[in-house]
Amino acid sequence: MRCTVILLFAIAFLRGSGQADERNLLIPPAGQAYTGAYIDFGDHEDGVSIEKIQKFETLVRKKQAIVASSSWWGERSFPKHNIEVIQANGSVPLIYWSPWDRPYDLKAPNTFSLTSILAGTHDAYIDNWGRQAHENGKPIFVAWGLEMNGSWFPWSGFFYGKENGGAETFKKAYRYVVQRVRAQHATNVIWVFHTNNTSAPDDPWNTMAAYYPGDDVVDWLGLSAYGQQYRGQGWVSCEQSFAAAYKEICALSPTKPVMFAEWGIGEFPLHGSKAKWITQAFDLFQTAYPRVKAAVFWHERWQNEDGFYSNLRVYSSVAALEAYRRGVASPFWLGAPVSY
Repeated sequence: MRCTVILLFAIAFLRGSGQADERNLLIPPAGQAYTGAYIDFGDHEDGVSIEKIQKFETLVRKKQAIVASSSWWGERSFPKHNIEVIQANGSVPLIYWSPWDRPYDLKAPNTFSLTSILAGTHDAYIDNWGRQAHENGKPIFVAWGLEMNGSWFPWSGFFYGKENGGAETFKKAYRYVVQRVRAQHATNVIWVFHTNNTSAPDDPWNTMAAYYPGDDVVDWLGLSAYGQQYRGQGWVSCEQSFAAAYKEICALSPTKPVMFAEWGIGEFPLHGSKAKWITQAFDLFQTAYPRVKAAVFWHERWQNEDGFYSNLRVYSSVAALEAYRRGVASPFWLGAPVSY
C-alpha cells in the first residue's frame, strides 16, 4: 500500500510539473497484456450491443479488456452509444476512426480527403467529436486513419503518391486531428498509430516510419497482422505475419507500448491449421514480443466478390475455438483494464 501511495503521489507531482504524460490513463501492464476483440458488429462495424459482447465473452470464456468498433466520418456523429455500451461491460473502447464517406467501398479520396482536413473543412465535426469524447471522461483508444501504408483506404498515402508527398500529408493530417481533439480537453483519448504489417506498395517512401507523426501525438503503436484471409492468397505463417512488422514498428519509438490492433486468420484446412496458427500466435505474443501490451482478435465472417466466405470467427471450427480458449486462458492475458 505504501508503495502504491508513493507512486500515485509521484505521478500527480510529475503531471503538475508537466513532466508526465497525463493522457495515458490506461496503464500498460507489466509482464502481461490486455485481451480484446472486434466482434462482428455488422457492415459498418458499429452495430455494438451488450448481447454480442457478452455472448463472445461466454464463448471464449474470457472477459475482454478491449472491445473494438468503427466510427466512420460519413456518419457525421460521435459513437456515444457504442462507447457507453462497451464501458458498461467494463471494457475499454478501441475506435477505428476513419475519414471515409459513403459509399464506403470507394477507395479514392472524396469528401474527407487529407487535404480538405488540413484546409479546415471538417473542423466543426472534429471539434464536436473531441468535445463528446471529453464529456465521456473515461479512457478511449482511438486509431485514426488506420493502415495508411496500404492501398485500400482513401486516406492511404498511395492515393496521394510519392511525388505529392502522400506520407507527409498523412502525418500533417494526423497531427491536425489529434491537436484539434486535444484542444477540446479530451485528454482521456489514447491515440494509436495503427499501421498494416506490410506496406503496399513496398517502397521506401511508403514505410511505417514515413508516416509516423511523432511521439507527442502517439500513445500506443498499433499493427494489423493476419494469417490467410482469402482463398487465393496462400498460407501466411505467424512468423511471416508478425516478426518483421513487430521489429519495424518498435523502431518508430523506443518506449511506446505495442498493440496488435487487429489480428486473426481464416479457416483454410487445405492450406494449414487455423488452430495451430492461433496457438502459435498466443505463444509468440507472450514469449517473443515483450512490448506487446494488447491484442485485439478480429472475429468476423464475410462474403467476398467471388462468393467465397472469409471466416475469421473464433468458432470457425471446433479446433480453432479450443485453441483460442486455451491461449486466452493464460494469466498473461488480462480481461480488465489495470487503471480505469
